[in-house]
Amino acid sequence: MSITLNRRAFLASTTGFIALHPFSAHAATNQAHLRIMETTDLHVHVFPYDYYADRPRDTVGLARTASLINDIRDEATNSLLIDNGDFLQGNPMGDYIAYERGMKDGDTHPVIQAMNTLGFDASTLGNHEFNYGLDFLMKSLAGANFPVVNANIALEMGSDPTKDKTLIPPYVILDHKVTDGAGVEHDIKVGLIGFVPPQVMGWDRRHLEGNVQARDIVETAKAYLPQIKEAGADIIVALSHSGIGSADASDGMENASVPLAGLDGIDAILTGHSHLVFPSPDYADFAGVDVDAGTLMGTPACMGGFWGSHMGLIDLLIEKDGNAWRVVSAETEARPISVRNEDRSVSALVESDEAVLASVQVEHDETLAYVRRAVGKTDAPLHSYFALVADDPSVQIVSIAQLWYIEQMMKGTEHEGLPILSAAAPFKAGGRGGPEYFTDVPMGDVAIKNVSDLYLYPNTARAVRVTGQQVKDWLERSAGIFNQVAPGAQDVVLLNPDFPSYNFDVIDGVTYQIDLSQPSKYDAKGVLLDASASRIVDLSYNGAPLDLAAEFIVATNNYRAGGGGNFPGATPETTVFEGPDTNRDVIVRYIVEQGTISPRADSNWSFKPMEGTTVLFDTGPAATAYLDQVDADIEQAGDGPDGFARFRISL
Repeated sequence: MSITLNRRAFLASTTGFIALHPFSAHAATNQAHLRIMETTDLHVHVFPYDYYADRPRDTVGLARTASLINDIRDEATNSLLIDNGDFLQGNPMGDYIAYERGMKDGDTHPVIQAMNTLGFDASTLGNHEFNYGLDFLMKSLAGANFPVVNANIALEMGSDPTKDKTLIPPYVILDHKVTDGAGVEHDIKVGLIGFVPPQVMGWDRRHLEGNVQARDIVETAKAYLPQIKEAGADIIVALSHSGIGSADASDGMENASVPLAGLDGIDAILTGHSHLVFPSPDYADFAGVDVDAGTLMGTPACMGGFWGSHMGLIDLLIEKDGNAWRVVSAETEARPISVRNEDRSVSALVESDEAVLASVQVEHDETLAYVRRAVGKTDAPLHSYFALVADDPSVQIVSIAQLWYIEQMMKGTEHEGLPILSAAAPFKAGGRGGPEYFTDVPMGDVAIKNVSDLYLYPNTARAVRVTGQQVKDWLERSAGIFNQVAPGAQDVVLLNPDFPSYNFDVIDGVTYQIDLSQPSKYDAKGVLLDASASRIVDLSYNGAPLDLAAEFIVATNNYRAGGGGNFPGATPETTVFEGPDTNRDVIVRYIVEQGTISPRADSNWSFKPMEGTTVLFDTGPAATAYLDQVDADIEQAGDGPDGFARFRISL
């Protein structure tokens, strides 16, 4: 049985009454209730604060999640608190520590300070733990008062995973005590093993190549599970910083939690990486997934949202049979820290834990000073409300800055003289981040917080050398974000919700239209669907049709050039420049040099006209203020779901 909003707990938080979970209340002799609490994808969100917007935010923050913990612990006789990775990077506090303050030997990272304050029992690594390099990672982990495990990242490979020299311990066995239904205390050994997507080798190639190697998640688990059992583990929990995807295992798969959960020996699985919630209707149609039971392949599982939005819970009723313990029943839940009201407003369900806030107050204040520094001015607003449906100023300024930088870097090289294009995508464009998750920088001073808002990730600058055909296919890949629209259709939903906005690259330096009447050439993952499909039409360079055999330099980032998103032409093999600078730093330098920027979309792309056809898309309600600035026939169309506003485009 799964519960997406625990009514008993909600009443407890509002009345002060704490009710024992039925497993604790009704456990028999030699039976015990073990509650596993999960946070995942915290991304340095300790305070309930949006540093990009420079204002409090009730939907995020470990300090808020922390207020759930005492009540949650009180509902259970026995509990463990575990983090599932992606805690070191993801907001300006993380960047401030990495780029400004640094981590010296003996320093404690603020998110680790907060986790220590809460008494976490263990954690695993997420892919973003590697963004700042291995030295930074290891110094940060040194401050943890709890074990951190990962089994599939190795300093040296052995003949099988158990023979690897791993970066950190592959697993840990916690000596834990549980009290059974008769009040008798028992010793129990809980094995915890951690995993991260092997794609980190491409995503953070500059930090990892030549230093570590990654193994397949399922292959690694198969090798280690018997060893963990032999070492005495009574219960084994997989800490899978990997999403819920296909039920069929394939080598090197990124979202491997379903086949992982099906391995013999795993009693419960914590998932993450996808910034979603499990159990929830998001996964209703996935093979091997039972949303009602809260299981993957019959194994109890949870995913606790992101940025502290939820506390994932797995309740196990375990029974001692001789010298062994077994799971006899399980429940799973994802408990939120806030609710969205019918009027789009958000209400917090809990207040922040003062001890957690106090543990990082100094770093919070320093981060605020860091993000408020002005680096230049803009004479037009920078916003991303329409970035997925029309050429956009927030993407334009990123693209221009990248072009400015790569033009300098190509001078004196064998690539000098080749035409340079620039590919950029909107990072904050609503979606799973919610109706407030947009870039919105007013005219006037541009501060570091605004640059971070424009460019969310600490990527580094890259350039690839590609053909005109690869440029076209790159754009075909981007155009997969749109659903196919029949000519004359009315109010068709435009955007594919499974296509992340950071994979919607706009390429500046060429002009083109997107024909929505045609099928997509690629699916949401970049897999070729139809080699003959062509949505990109009227593709031109310098006013003439693009020569598909010509060569171009495309300015981009390390994620894309490393193969992230599976874009044609964007590979390590085509990479001709690897910059030492982050794309954010490039943007800051460009703004500083310009003094005042004029970020206006140049409408280098648009939809091919389709007379009598309309489509719908959802964006933030604040988009209304910029409606007259968009080069498209757009009008308001009422309310969208979950606090979004709906708009109609006449094609």
